[in-house]
Amino acid sequence: MKKNGPLPKLYIILILGLMYVPILLVILYSFNASRISSVWNGFTLDWYRELFRDRSMFQALRNSVVLGLLSSFGAALIGTLAAVGMPRARIPGRKVMEYLSILPIMVPEIILGMVFLAFFSLLSLPFGMLTLVIAHTAFCVPYTYLLVKARIAGLDKSYMEAARDLGAGELRAFFDITLPLILPAIVSGILISFAMSFDDVIISVFVTGVNTNTLPIKIYSQIKTGVTPKTNALCTLLFAATVVLGLCSAYLARPRKNGGSENK
Repeated sequence: MKKNGPLPKLYIILILGLMYVPILLVILYSFNASRISSVWNGFTLDWYRELFRDRSMFQALRNSVVLGLLSSFGAALIGTLAAVGMPRARIPGRKVMEYLSILPIMVPEIILGMVFLAFFSLLSLPFGMLTLVIAHTAFCVPYTYLLVKARIAGLDKSYMEAARDLGAGELRAFFDITLPLILPAIVSGILISFAMSFDDVIISVFVTGVNTNTLPIKIYSQIKTGVTPKTNALCTLLFAATVVLGLCSAYLARPRKNGGSENK
């Protein structure tokens, strides 16, 4: 098969279409005057006005953002400490512990939800934001752990050895040498953990409280009565915010040019 043939281009177009056509339809029908998505009844901004009047929707959004931040940063702390300390631990069964630490990403979410439900009930913890943060942190830890572990495995050990030869202690060498080198992996783990936490429905249903609602649970509960274009409007705003953050990240990550004009 030729590299410049039509088949690779058709394949890319098909994949991009499957990814972005549904998003474009959601954006389009957020401006639909009709409540029925299959019927176009003219352009309107009424759904956006109704969305901004819905305090419960924004309360659920705030809960999801707070939950995602707390669980992702908690998972980053635990996962980073585990990735740094586990290889140095001289304890029996270390390989088994490493395997168990990544088990949450391989166990079906419905089983994890039932396990958390039974565990929190056994401890008599009140279901709400606390149980949500603990559960989300637990299943997000493996993402940071695996990324940081892979990053540490690729580091040149001579950096740490040079720091120790120059008189730096274990803690000083970690903060001055190791931490800056593994920081991209930590940030990647935080972003993935936040996305997984923000998007979770199954585990959250098992461990949430009566008065604590997250955005995915609220949208999922609306399926029973029918999702209105107001939800499409919210998804459009979230997608726009994601695009803006992505552009800002690309702008900040772009290579910097040296000051002054280049000699020709």
